Amino acid sequence: MKHYDFADRFRALYDQAVRLYGAGQRDAGSFFEATEQAFLAANGLTAQNFYDYAEDELNGGEPGYDRALAIELVRRDYFLNAQHGKASTRRLDEASLPPKDAAVEGITWLPRIIPKSKAKLRGELPASLMYSCGGDRRFFKTHDIHPAEFLSLVWRHENDDAAIVAWVVQRSRAQ
Repeated sequence: MKHYDFADRFRALYDQAVRLYGAGQRDAGSFFEATEQAFLAANGLTAQNFYDYAEDELNGGEPGYDRALAIELVRRDYFLNAQHGKASTRRLDEASLPPKDAAVEGITWLPRIIPKSKAKLRGELPASLMYSCGGDRRFFKTHDIHPAEFLSLVWRHENDDAAIVAWVVQRSRAQ
């Protein structure tokens, strides 16, 4: 596996996904050939990640390449160093997530995005969920948090939701 040129290879695959989605291709599984799929797997990524980024970029202009790369660099780091390059076989049950209007400390969406972020870190998001989707982006913008920054926060406090909540409360009040 090559590490130094990861961002370059990521960019090429990102651009390819945007081009294919823009051309009407709607099957994430058909976006990449075997060597590209192997690159994704070796780095803890999936074709679905790229499909979701392409779909949202072309339909709403976000999250964009720069945020996608930042998010996936955190995921990749977790995959290589915390998971030792071994993909999780678990998937988050979307029905287990708190409702979209759930709040903690008066902050809506926070109870939902914490378990969703943990699933993103671990590579356990089902294809039906995207980290940094429109709802996530509203949360991040409202509280002035970069999506990769939040993912890193969740990793640092993976077993301490109260610390995550306290950090978000402090950031939100600082605005």
